[in-house]
Amino acid sequence: MLEALIFDVDGTLSETEELHRQAFNQTFAARDLDWHWTRDDYRRLLTTTGGKERIARHIAELGADPGAFDIPALHRDKTDRYTALMAAGGATLRPGIAELIASARASGLRLAVATTTSRPNVEALTRATFGRPAEAVFDVLACGDEVPAKKPAPDVYLLALHRLGLPPGAALALEDSRNGLRAARAAGLACVVSPSVYTESEDFAGAAAVLDDFTAVADLKALAQLLAAERSKRREMTG
Repeated sequence: MLEALIFDVDGTLSETEELHRQAFNQTFAARDLDWHWTRDDYRRLLTTTGGKERIARHIAELGADPGAFDIPALHRDKTDRYTALMAAGGATLRPGIAELIASARASGLRLAVATTTSRPNVEALTRATFGRPAEAVFDVLACGDEVPAKKPAPDVYLLALHRLGLPPGAALALEDSRNGLRAARAAGLACVVSPSVYTESEDFAGAAAVLDDFTAVADLKALAQLLAAERSKRREMTG
């Protein structure tokens, strides 16, 4: 029996990655760093989860020492700029997300977030898109700065399940990336994927379903039917 939905944030709830890229580039320019991430650069860097980790990877790829830079300060500046872009109306929910959340609430399901991003970024997104604080939208928040290892490690999903007080079989993950799918599956969760602009070319083998967007499962009955069909298909394939 499904009791909860656990959502990734960036790329899943909203196509936020372009705002993140803009905020990174604004930060680099403000600090007179000769760095500029193109969309292709950022698509490649997104295979490393976590903003601070992406900065460190970029510095290492330049042949420099990441330890010579104040990466936490750079990331704090970037977060402030991202929040400002968000507050200026830079993000909307992906198709089907608002309806799916409303349908889940009406059916008594609990809602959680399991993300590699920080809590301030989650808060900025929910205020910009729902007009409410994150705690008013989701029962549980599990964020990347609260766990030892970020996706594709399962840590943040295990934290979300712990806070929900549920076993993996009672919840479903919703993701947009291969790393997110790997994290969810490693935590024992079934996962529905809808690729974002930055992840559409990734491999999603192992997903319960791969959708263009979440409109097809915006109604909880449609989601249940989809999952039942996928389970039946897999049983047939395994004989």
